[in-house]
Amino acid sequence: MSRLLFAILSLFSFAALLEAQWKLRENVYVIESEWNTEAPAKRVELTCNTSDETLPVYWEKDTELKGTGKTLIAEVKEFPDAGNYTCLTADTHEIISYDFFLITKIDSNGQMIRSILKSFDEPNKTFLKCEAKNYSGIFVCSWMTENESPNVKFTIRSLKGSQGDVICSSPVAHTDTSVTEYTAQCQKESYCPFAEEHEPIEMFLEVIDEVEYENYTSSFFIRDIIKPDPPQCQYVATNGTVTWTYPRTWSTPKSYFPLTFRVKVESAKKHNSQIRDTDEQSIQIPTAGPKRKISVQARDRYYNSSWSEWSSLCR
Repeated sequence: MSRLLFAILSLFSFAALLEAQWKLRENVYVIESEWNTEAPAKRVELTCNTSDETLPVYWEKDTELKGTGKTLIAEVKEFPDAGNYTCLTADTHEIISYDFFLITKIDSNGQMIRSILKSFDEPNKTFLKCEAKNYSGIFVCSWMTENESPNVKFTIRSLKGSQGDVICSSPVAHTDTSVTEYTAQCQKESYCPFAEEHEPIEMFLEVIDEVEYENYTSSFFIRDIIKPDPPQCQYVATNGTVTWTYPRTWSTPKSYFPLTFRVKVESAKKHNSQIRDTDEQSIQIPTAGPKRKISVQARDRYYNSSWSEWSSLCR
């Protein structure tokens, strides 16, 4: 084989190795593995981090000897192939360097197969849901897993744009009988509630379950994710009037951030209810019998975002 042909083949081989992986952070790489039995394993080149070309070294994965020499070609296909590859000195067994490999499953079209998170029914079967109670720039992002895994790790951040970054708290787990919901409170820095938004916020969630990697994204304007807290209401029996106040968490002044309201009157009979729309903060229901249930919900008056949950019963 001529030297030129050998060099060309080496370049093609190196390019294939680069396509097989991408760097997540220092010493941590993600391998895209086509998730079917016929697809070949990805060949990944590892290089021991030593400048001494004569130093005898060897490679281990989970105490299993994988090879000797400064360079190792590892074949990664399934989860047992992923994990920590360590380069050690042959004489003193001192650790010189390591590379940690995660696997992300992809289909035959190169699209990531996502299975760690469970989708929300609303909105639109999304995996990463973000909501804001007001126009302060503070919002909460949520995601769910089928059950709590002690090894699953999450990192949520923004893909920084020209209008300022977003900072988020560490995720907090809330577990019930069937799912675990995680929430993180985030805030867009230098956000002005009175200014028009021109660029959406891009949120990026990375999920690592032992050696499996997935990521999820959500793009929105604050105005798109507004969901007020429920109003506080009361019923005056003497004149049949229901009154309510704006949620304490809503933006002020209310003249600039007005809400619209719905009042629901439910009879004792199942599935028999009336809903009235109003921009006022009171409504008269003189025919409300003693067994009727009354509640109120709110929404931004000028933007078609989400309705709040229904309030506690007004009486």
